[in-house]
Amino acid sequence: MSHTDAPPRQPAPPPKSAGDERLLHRSLARRLMGRPELGSVVGAAAVFLFFSIAAEPFLRASSLSTVLYASSTIGIMAVPVALLMIGGEFDLSAGVMVVSSALISSMFSYQMTANTWVGVGVSLLVTLAFGVLNGILLTRTKLPSFIITLGTFFMLTGLNLGFTKLISGTVSTKSIADMEGFDSARALFASHLTIGSVDVQITIVWWIALVAVATWILLRTKVGNWIFAVGGNADAARAVGVPVTRTKIGLYMGVAFAAWISGQHLLFSYDAIQSGDGVGNEFLYIIAAAVGGCLMTGGFGSAFGAAVGAFIFGMTSKGIVYAQWNPDWYKFFLGAMLLLATLLNAWVRKRAEATS
Repeated sequence: MSHTDAPPRQPAPPPKSAGDERLLHRSLARRLMGRPELGSVVGAAAVFLFFSIAAEPFLRASSLSTVLYASSTIGIMAVPVALLMIGGEFDLSAGVMVVSSALISSMFSYQMTANTWVGVGVSLLVTLAFGVLNGILLTRTKLPSFIITLGTFFMLTGLNLGFTKLISGTVSTKSIADMEGFDSARALFASHLTIGSVDVQITIVWWIALVAVATWILLRTKVGNWIFAVGGNADAARAVGVPVTRTKIGLYMGVAFAAWISGQHLLFSYDAIQSGDGVGNEFLYIIAAAVGGCLMTGGFGSAFGAAVGAFIFGMTSKGIVYAQWNPDWYKFFLGAMLLLATLLNAWVRKRAEATS
Protein backbone atom coordinates (compact mmCIF):
# COMPACT_ATOMS: atom_id res chain seq x y z
CA MET A 1 0.00 0.00 0.00
CA SER A 2 1.38 3.40 -1.00
CA HIS A 3 1.87 6.19 1.45
CA THR A 4 -1.06 7.97 -0.13
CA ASP A 5 -3.41 5.23 1.12
CA ALA A 6 -2.37 5.59 4.80
CA PRO A 7 -5.02 7.13 7.10
CA PRO A 8 -4.40 10.75 7.96
CA ARG A 9 -2.71 11.43 11.25
CA GLN A 10 -4.89 12.73 14.07
CA PRO A 11 -3.74 16.09 15.40
CA ALA A 12 -2.08 15.86 18.80
CA PRO A 13 -4.24 17.23 21.64
CA PRO A 14 -3.09 20.61 22.90
CA PRO A 15 -1.00 20.44 26.06
CA LYS A 16 -2.78 21.15 29.32
CA SER A 17 -2.01 24.52 30.74
CA ALA A 18 -0.22 24.20 34.04
CA GLY A 19 -1.74 27.47 35.11
CA ASP A 20 -5.38 26.41 34.64
CA GLU A 21 -6.72 25.85 38.16
CA ARG A 22 -9.55 23.67 36.88
CA LEU A 23 -6.99 21.07 35.72
CA LEU A 24 -5.00 21.03 38.93
CA HIS A 25 -5.61 18.34 41.55
CA ARG A 26 -5.68 19.70 45.08
CA SER A 27 -4.15 17.32 47.56
CA LEU A 28 -5.95 16.32 50.74
CA ALA A 29 -3.46 18.32 52.78
CA ARG A 30 -4.23 21.48 50.81
CA ARG A 31 -7.96 20.98 51.18
CA LEU A 32 -7.58 20.48 54.94
CA MET A 33 -5.44 23.62 55.20
CA GLY A 34 -8.32 25.57 53.74
CA ARG A 35 -10.76 24.45 56.43
CA PRO A 36 -11.34 27.11 59.14
CA GLU A 37 -11.88 24.53 61.87
CA LEU A 38 -8.55 22.73 61.34
CA GLY A 39 -6.79 24.46 64.21
CA SER A 40 -9.63 23.84 66.65
CA VAL A 41 -9.81 20.14 65.77
CA VAL A 42 -6.08 19.76 66.39
CA GLY A 43 -6.43 21.70 69.63
CA ALA A 44 -9.39 19.60 70.77
CA ALA A 45 -7.47 16.38 70.13
CA ALA A 46 -4.52 17.71 72.15
CA VAL A 47 -6.74 18.80 75.08
CA PHE A 48 -8.58 15.46 75.06
CA LEU A 49 -5.31 13.50 75.08
CA PHE A 50 -3.87 15.69 77.83
CA PHE A 51 -6.78 15.26 80.25
CA SER A 52 -7.07 11.57 79.40
CA ILE A 53 -3.58 11.23 80.88
CA ALA A 54 -3.74 13.89 83.61
CA ALA A 55 -7.20 13.08 85.02
CA GLU A 56 -8.08 9.43 85.53
CA PRO A 57 -11.90 9.97 85.80
CA PHE A 58 -11.96 11.96 82.53
CA LEU A 59 -12.55 8.93 80.27
CA ARG A 60 -15.48 7.54 82.25
CA ALA A 61 -18.76 7.55 80.34
CA SER A 62 -20.47 9.66 83.00
CA SER A 63 -17.62 12.17 82.95
CA LEU A 64 -17.74 12.51 79.16
CA SER A 65 -21.49 13.07 79.41
CA THR A 66 -20.82 15.90 81.88
CA VAL A 67 -18.19 17.35 79.53
CA LEU A 68 -20.65 17.30 76.63
CA TYR A 69 -23.29 19.00 78.76
CA ALA A 70 -20.88 21.78 79.76
CA SER A 71 -19.88 22.12 76.10
CA SER A 72 -23.50 22.32 74.95
CA THR A 73 -24.36 25.19 77.30
CA ILE A 74 -21.64 27.22 75.57
CA GLY A 75 -22.09 25.67 72.13
CA ILE A 76 -25.79 26.49 71.73
CA MET A 77 -24.86 30.18 71.82
CA ALA A 78 -21.46 29.85 70.13
CA VAL A 79 -23.00 28.57 66.88
CA PRO A 80 -25.15 31.63 66.03
CA VAL A 81 -22.45 33.92 67.43
CA ALA A 82 -20.06 32.28 64.94
CA LEU A 83 -22.46 33.02 62.07
CA LEU A 84 -22.68 36.61 63.28
CA MET A 85 -18.90 36.87 63.38
CA ILE A 86 -18.63 35.42 59.88
CA GLY A 87 -21.03 38.21 58.91
CA GLY A 88 -18.54 40.69 60.36
CA GLU A 89 -20.34 41.64 63.60
CA PHE A 90 -20.32 41.01 67.38
CA ASP A 91 -22.99 40.74 70.05
CA LEU A 92 -21.87 41.68 73.55
CA SER A 93 -25.44 41.43 74.85
CA ALA A 94 -25.73 37.68 74.17
CA GLY A 95 -24.90 36.61 77.73
CA VAL A 96 -27.42 38.80 79.54
CA MET A 97 -30.00 38.17 76.81
CA VAL A 98 -30.09 34.54 77.92
CA VAL A 99 -31.05 35.65 81.43
CA SER A 100 -33.52 38.22 80.07
CA SER A 101 -35.28 35.43 78.16
CA ALA A 102 -35.55 33.30 81.29
CA LEU A 103 -36.75 36.20 83.45
CA ILE A 104 -39.47 37.19 80.98
CA SER A 105 -40.75 33.62 80.79
CA SER A 106 -40.73 33.17 84.55
CA MET A 107 -42.22 36.51 85.63
CA PHE A 108 -44.87 36.61 82.92
CA SER A 109 -46.05 33.10 83.82
CA TYR A 110 -46.01 33.78 87.57
CA GLN A 111 -47.56 37.24 87.57
CA MET A 112 -50.23 36.43 85.00
CA THR A 113 -50.93 33.06 86.70
CA ALA A 114 -50.91 31.57 83.22
CA ASN A 115 -49.71 28.29 81.81
CA THR A 116 -45.91 28.29 81.66
CA TRP A 117 -46.10 27.80 77.90
CA VAL A 118 -47.65 31.26 77.62
CA GLY A 119 -44.60 32.71 79.31
CA VAL A 120 -42.33 30.66 77.03
CA GLY A 121 -44.12 32.02 73.96
CA VAL A 122 -44.02 35.63 75.14
CA SER A 123 -40.34 35.21 75.97
CA LEU A 124 -39.63 34.00 72.43
CA LEU A 125 -41.31 37.04 70.87
CA VAL A 126 -39.63 39.55 73.18
CA THR A 127 -36.19 37.93 72.85
CA LEU A 128 -36.44 37.95 69.05
CA ALA A 129 -37.40 41.63 69.32
CA PHE A 130 -34.12 42.23 71.16
CA GLY A 131 -32.30 40.71 68.22
CA VAL A 132 -34.23 42.84 65.74
CA LEU A 133 -33.43 45.93 67.83
CA ASN A 134 -29.71 45.18 67.72
CA GLY A 135 -29.85 44.64 63.97
CA ILE A 136 -31.85 47.78 63.22
CA LEU A 137 -29.70 49.98 65.44
CA LEU A 138 -26.59 48.61 63.73
CA THR A 139 -27.80 49.07 60.17
CA ARG A 140 -29.50 52.45 60.72
CA THR A 141 -26.84 54.20 62.79
CA LYS A 142 -23.80 52.66 61.04
CA LEU A 143 -22.09 52.52 64.42
CA PRO A 144 -19.77 49.56 65.16
CA SER A 145 -21.54 46.50 66.55
CA PHE A 146 -19.22 46.68 69.55
CA ILE A 147 -20.79 50.02 70.57
CA ILE A 148 -24.37 49.04 69.73
CA THR A 149 -24.37 45.74 71.61
CA LEU A 150 -22.36 47.15 74.51
CA GLY A 151 -25.18 49.64 74.93
CA THR A 152 -27.87 46.93 74.81
CA PHE A 153 -25.75 44.85 77.20
CA PHE A 154 -25.97 47.56 79.87
CA MET A 155 -29.62 48.22 79.10
CA LEU A 156 -30.60 44.57 79.50
CA THR A 157 -28.45 44.22 82.61
CA GLY A 158 -30.30 47.13 84.20
CA LEU A 159 -33.71 45.91 83.04
CA ASN A 160 -33.06 42.42 84.38
CA LEU A 161 -32.22 43.70 87.85
CA GLY A 162 -34.68 46.59 87.94
CA PHE A 163 -37.78 44.69 86.81
CA THR A 164 -36.99 41.65 88.95
CA LYS A 165 -36.70 43.75 92.13
CA LEU A 166 -39.76 45.80 91.17
CA ILE A 167 -41.97 42.78 90.56
CA SER A 168 -40.56 40.17 92.94
CA GLY A 169 -39.06 42.41 95.61
CA THR A 170 -35.77 40.45 95.42
CA VAL A 171 -33.04 39.82 92.87
CA SER A 172 -34.48 36.40 91.96
CA THR A 173 -37.80 35.20 90.57
CA LYS A 174 -40.35 33.06 92.33
CA SER A 175 -40.44 29.31 91.68
CA ILE A 176 -42.83 28.23 88.92
CA ALA A 177 -42.32 24.49 89.46
CA ASP A 178 -45.94 23.95 90.56
CA MET A 179 -47.51 25.72 87.57
CA GLU A 180 -49.39 24.02 84.75
CA GLY A 181 -47.21 23.17 81.79
CA PHE A 182 -43.96 23.18 83.77
CA ASP A 183 -43.28 19.45 83.36
CA SER A 184 -43.85 19.44 79.60
CA ALA A 185 -41.68 22.55 79.16
CA ARG A 186 -38.96 20.97 81.28
CA ALA A 187 -39.12 17.88 79.07
CA LEU A 188 -38.33 20.03 76.02
CA PHE A 189 -35.70 22.33 77.50
CA ALA A 190 -34.16 20.66 80.56
CA SER A 191 -34.76 16.92 80.47
CA HIS A 192 -32.24 14.14 79.94
CA LEU A 193 -32.12 10.95 77.92
CA THR A 194 -30.81 7.72 79.37
CA ILE A 195 -28.49 5.82 77.04
CA GLY A 196 -27.38 2.65 78.73
CA SER A 197 -26.35 3.78 82.19
CA VAL A 198 -25.45 7.32 81.12
CA ASP A 199 -27.69 10.39 81.31
CA VAL A 200 -27.47 12.67 78.28
CA GLN A 201 -28.88 16.17 78.71
CA ILE A 202 -31.37 17.44 76.12
CA THR A 203 -29.18 20.50 75.52
CA ILE A 204 -26.72 18.24 73.71
CA VAL A 205 -29.49 17.38 71.23
CA TRP A 206 -30.31 21.08 70.80
CA TRP A 207 -26.61 21.81 70.27
CA ILE A 208 -26.15 19.15 67.59
CA ALA A 209 -29.32 20.27 65.82
CA LEU A 210 -28.20 23.91 65.75
CA VAL A 211 -24.77 22.94 64.40
CA ALA A 212 -26.40 20.87 61.64
CA VAL A 213 -28.84 23.64 60.65
CA ALA A 214 -26.17 26.36 60.75
CA THR A 215 -23.76 24.25 58.66
CA TRP A 216 -26.48 23.59 56.09
CA ILE A 217 -27.30 27.30 55.91
CA LEU A 218 -23.66 28.29 55.44
CA LEU A 219 -22.73 25.66 52.86
CA ARG A 220 -25.94 24.81 51.02
CA THR A 221 -28.06 27.96 50.78
CA LYS A 222 -27.81 31.39 49.22
CA VAL A 223 -28.20 32.88 52.69
CA GLY A 224 -24.87 31.30 53.56
CA ASN A 225 -23.29 33.00 50.55
CA TRP A 226 -24.80 36.29 51.72
CA ILE A 227 -23.32 35.84 55.21
CA PHE A 228 -19.81 35.25 53.85
CA ALA A 229 -20.17 38.11 51.37
CA VAL A 230 -21.42 40.57 54.01
CA GLY A 231 -18.58 39.65 56.35
CA GLY A 232 -15.98 39.88 53.61
CA ASN A 233 -17.01 43.28 52.21
CA ALA A 234 -20.45 44.68 52.94
CA ASP A 235 -20.23 47.44 50.32
CA ALA A 236 -19.20 45.03 47.57
CA ALA A 237 -21.93 42.61 48.64
CA ARG A 238 -24.54 45.36 48.48
CA ALA A 239 -23.30 46.33 45.01
CA VAL A 240 -24.03 42.84 43.66
CA GLY A 241 -27.51 42.67 45.17
CA VAL A 242 -26.96 41.03 48.56
CA PRO A 243 -29.59 42.22 51.08
CA VAL A 244 -27.05 43.37 53.65
CA THR A 245 -29.54 44.90 56.09
CA ARG A 246 -31.84 41.86 56.15
CA THR A 247 -28.89 39.51 56.47
CA LYS A 248 -27.46 41.29 59.51
CA ILE A 249 -30.84 41.61 61.22
CA GLY A 250 -31.41 37.90 60.57
CA LEU A 251 -28.06 37.03 62.14
CA TYR A 252 -28.91 38.98 65.29
CA MET A 253 -32.28 37.22 65.41
CA GLY A 254 -30.42 33.91 65.22
CA VAL A 255 -28.41 34.86 68.30
CA ALA A 256 -31.64 35.90 70.05
CA PHE A 257 -33.31 32.57 69.20
CA ALA A 258 -30.40 30.63 70.70
CA ALA A 259 -30.54 32.92 73.75
CA TRP A 260 -34.20 31.98 74.15
CA ILE A 261 -33.35 28.26 74.06
CA SER A 262 -30.55 28.72 76.59
CA GLY A 263 -32.74 30.90 78.80
CA GLN A 264 -35.55 28.36 78.92
CA HIS A 265 -33.05 25.64 79.78
CA LEU A 266 -31.75 27.79 82.62
CA LEU A 267 -35.26 28.45 83.93
CA PHE A 268 -36.62 24.91 83.75
CA SER A 269 -33.45 23.44 85.21
CA TYR A 270 -33.53 25.53 88.39
CA ASP A 271 -37.18 26.73 88.66
CA ALA A 272 -36.04 30.27 89.52
CA ILE A 273 -33.58 32.77 88.02
CA GLN A 274 -31.04 35.16 89.52
CA SER A 275 -31.30 38.47 87.67
CA GLY A 276 -27.57 39.18 87.82
CA ASP A 277 -26.48 36.00 86.04
CA GLY A 278 -25.14 35.88 82.49
CA VAL A 279 -22.70 38.79 82.69
CA GLY A 280 -19.42 37.78 81.04
CA ASN A 281 -20.77 34.71 79.25
CA GLU A 282 -20.80 36.60 75.96
CA PHE A 283 -17.01 36.39 75.96
CA LEU A 284 -17.17 32.60 76.25
CA TYR A 285 -19.33 32.45 73.12
CA ILE A 286 -17.05 34.79 71.17
CA ILE A 287 -13.91 32.95 72.28
CA ALA A 288 -15.41 29.58 71.34
CA ALA A 289 -16.20 30.90 67.86
CA ALA A 290 -12.73 32.44 67.53
CA VAL A 291 -11.03 29.25 68.68
CA GLY A 292 -13.19 27.42 66.13
CA GLY A 293 -11.70 29.41 63.27
CA CYS A 294 -13.90 32.50 62.92
CA LEU A 295 -11.89 35.57 62.05
CA MET A 296 -12.50 38.70 64.09
CA THR A 297 -12.64 40.63 60.82
CA GLY A 298 -15.44 38.47 59.36
CA GLY A 299 -15.86 36.53 56.14
CA PHE A 300 -14.26 33.28 57.36
CA GLY A 301 -15.30 30.52 59.77
CA SER A 302 -17.68 27.62 60.31
CA ALA A 303 -20.41 26.47 62.67
CA PHE A 304 -18.67 23.15 63.23
CA GLY A 305 -15.51 24.96 64.29
CA ALA A 306 -17.47 26.93 66.88
CA ALA A 307 -18.86 23.65 68.21
CA VAL A 308 -15.34 22.27 68.53
CA GLY A 309 -14.28 25.46 70.31
CA ALA A 310 -17.12 24.99 72.81
CA PHE A 311 -16.07 21.35 73.26
CA ILE A 312 -12.53 22.47 74.11
CA PHE A 313 -13.87 24.71 76.88
CA GLY A 314 -16.18 21.96 78.11
CA MET A 315 -13.26 19.54 78.34
CA THR A 316 -11.09 22.12 80.10
CA SER A 317 -13.65 23.29 82.67
CA LYS A 318 -14.44 19.74 83.73
CA GLY A 319 -10.96 18.32 83.15
CA ILE A 320 -9.51 20.79 85.67
CA VAL A 321 -12.04 19.55 88.22
CA TYR A 322 -11.33 15.87 87.50
CA ALA A 323 -7.59 16.54 87.77
CA GLN A 324 -8.26 18.25 91.14
CA TRP A 325 -6.54 21.48 90.12
CA ASN A 326 -7.38 24.98 91.24
CA PRO A 327 -10.31 26.08 89.02
CA ASP A 328 -9.07 29.67 89.14
CA TRP A 329 -6.69 28.75 86.32
CA TYR A 330 -9.66 28.28 83.98
CA LYS A 331 -9.88 32.02 83.23
CA PHE A 332 -6.17 32.09 82.43
CA PHE A 333 -6.78 29.26 79.98
CA LEU A 334 -9.56 31.23 78.27
CA GLY A 335 -7.27 34.16 77.57
CA ALA A 336 -4.38 31.98 76.45
CA MET A 337 -6.61 29.96 74.14
CA LEU A 338 -7.99 33.12 72.54
CA LEU A 339 -4.51 34.43 71.75
CA LEU A 340 -3.18 31.09 70.54
CA ALA A 341 -6.26 30.36 68.44
CA THR A 342 -6.15 33.79 66.80
CA LEU A 343 -2.48 33.32 65.89
CA LEU A 344 -3.07 29.76 64.66
CA ASN A 345 -6.10 30.74 62.59
CA ALA A 346 -4.17 33.59 60.97
CA TRP A 347 -1.34 31.19 60.12
CA VAL A 348 -3.75 28.59 58.69
CA ARG A 349 -5.51 31.25 56.63
CA LYS A 350 -2.19 32.51 55.26
CA ARG A 351 -1.04 28.99 54.36
CA ALA A 352 -4.39 28.26 52.71
CA GLU A 353 -4.13 31.38 50.57
CA ALA A 354 -0.53 30.56 49.65
CA THR A 355 -1.37 27.00 48.53
CA SER A 356 -4.65 27.78 46.75
